[in-house]
Amino acid sequence: MTIKAILLGGGLFTGAALGVTLGATPAMADEGMWTFDAFPTAKMKADYGFAPDQAWLDRVRASAVRLTGGCSASFVSGEGLILTNHHCVVGCAQDLSTATNDLVANGFIAAARTEERKCPGQQAEVVTAISDVTGAIKAAIGGATGDALVKARDAKIAEIEKAGCSDTKTTRCQVVTLFGGGQYKLYTYRKYSDVRLVWAPEFQAAFFGGDPDNFNYPRYALDSAFLRAYENDKPVKVSSHLKWTARAPKVGEPTFVVGNPGSTQRLYTMDRFAFVREVSLPITLSTYSELRGRIISAMEQSADKKREGGDTLFGIENSLKVFVGRQKALNDPTFVKTLADNEAQLRGKVAGNAAIGDPWADTAKAVAAYRELYLPYRFLRPNSDLYEFAHDLVKIAAERAKPNGERLPEYTDSRLPLLEKQITDPRPVYPWLEQIKLEWSLSKAREYLGADDADTRLLLGKESPEGLAARLLGGTTLADPAARKALLDGGAAAIAASTDPMIQYARALDARDRELTKVFNERYDGPITSATAKLADARFAAYGTGLYPDATFTLRVSYGKVQGWKERGADVAPITTMGGAFDRATGNDPFVLAKAFTTNAARIDKATPYDFVTTNDIIGGNSGSPVVDRDGNVIGAAFDGNIHSLGGNYGYEGDVNRTVVVSTAAVQQALEKIYPAPALVKELNAK
Repeated sequence: MTIKAILLGGGLFTGAALGVTLGATPAMADEGMWTFDAFPTAKMKADYGFAPDQAWLDRVRASAVRLTGGCSASFVSGEGLILTNHHCVVGCAQDLSTATNDLVANGFIAAARTEERKCPGQQAEVVTAISDVTGAIKAAIGGATGDALVKARDAKIAEIEKAGCSDTKTTRCQVVTLFGGGQYKLYTYRKYSDVRLVWAPEFQAAFFGGDPDNFNYPRYALDSAFLRAYENDKPVKVSSHLKWTARAPKVGEPTFVVGNPGSTQRLYTMDRFAFVREVSLPITLSTYSELRGRIISAMEQSADKKREGGDTLFGIENSLKVFVGRQKALNDPTFVKTLADNEAQLRGKVAGNAAIGDPWADTAKAVAAYRELYLPYRFLRPNSDLYEFAHDLVKIAAERAKPNGERLPEYTDSRLPLLEKQITDPRPVYPWLEQIKLEWSLSKAREYLGADDADTRLLLGKESPEGLAARLLGGTTLADPAARKALLDGGAAAIAASTDPMIQYARALDARDRELTKVFNERYDGPITSATAKLADARFAAYGTGLYPDATFTLRVSYGKVQGWKERGADVAPITTMGGAFDRATGNDPFVLAKAFTTNAARIDKATPYDFVTTNDIIGGNSGSPVVDRDGNVIGAAFDGNIHSLGGNYGYEGDVNRTVVVSTAAVQQALEKIYPAPALVKELNAK
């Protein structure tokens, strides 16, 4: 589930924010999303009395899976079976649904492998190597600044990625920027481009409690699903997978979360925090609240629209909850003082260091420039799946004609295979939803830029948002994957000759889009890259290199333990049971038990552990991450955080920050008694 996975984790802090660390200082116990090539063995031994050895780390790394769309997962059998969250496959289930066969509402069980169904646009990736390329990229940048810096950096990254993965059919290379440019690492992946849906429960079981329970606890949600990786139309034989262990979690036992946290901003300066608080978050909250209302109103018009819009609405509501949490954090004076104190401490430690200079002042200048650029940079690209297809097709046609190192980074040889797959894979497009999103984004552009702004005139001409959206959507053929493939294969000549109004519209916006990108690079991206690289040097000089970087949707491991917390003076028990779902059910949405639960109530072992919480430090993108015990066995899948974990975007509060996990014991109970899948049970428990 794209929005859920990418945006999980915001910024809600309560009370005095005691014990919060914010990335500028050494990590406290249980804090940290650590890279696999820099696991803090000594720190964990000091905290827990033991730490995993290299063989343990290698096996777990080789079993961890990254899914496109912003989720994590893991191999749990030698035949390519993948455990993840239901909300990570709900988009696939909706794409495969029809008016008469709703796989989201009713769930899906493949009785045989021949019934496992391809997920459009999905790809599974496993890290096979991590290497440091910091020296090569910093040498390429040299003394360059602004747009020249960005071009030099991106060209070297494209060169390294292409050299590292000549076989783009089975491998993917990605240079990852860590510490804002303080380090660069090359991640090499084994990729599987054929991923199929195997098993998913009813939506009501996976998301019992709905939005009121989201980011809260206790939880009673079966947020789990299985996929399978295929190659050459056969299940993949993987060399490493986690052992399935359907046992109860034990209070206090150590746990590891292995996955791909999406994005954090713990290393921001106060000027960047101020920009988020004063500019980007208020606009996002206002505009997305309106989009939510438009979609809800339309969904009430018919059963088909209610089904078709459900996934989008779920993502928007989840995102709004995150954004509200972030806004509360950055408006909390005590929390903001903690941020300021940490920055002041770091500045004091490196004062007078000529090699570091004053990256805070450089950041402030870049942020001031971004405030001027932000509105056109944000609003020039309309929001619509079909427009996004057109945008990428126009860009690909132009960029493929250039040398790899001169292309926009989104269209280099290392990135094109996945993008081309996502463009050409067949999936449904809902015209009414496209109309709402396109109208909404165009109307918001006019509102924030002003009716007389040159960019507004470029976007709308003399048309209204409603009329332009209707004209573009009424004439485009891009909902047809065959039409998209023909344009992709036809290249620049096909794009130039196309009479498709959406393609023509994307072409009309292209020059301004490129101009804004160049200005953004010159005035913000280049200066910020220089400043954050110096800030990384400052942190290393002040605190050593035993720090973890901000999240980047690349593989990390965190350690913690099964443990509850105190809420308003009362203990919150760390483990719920399946019987608790029956007690919590009211018969009214969203606390209605799924049909399979009521039908099989007498067969369910109500004492089975259902969901549990741990102290692991996670963020969005960790959805679907395996929760692993000290023996390397999977005992659950992380699917959420409590309300305090929303602060994970900016810092970690160890007393109350919790990861919410669905237990393997509950999943096996479901596979045996609620949504029977005997072949899966046999595969998972094979010796």
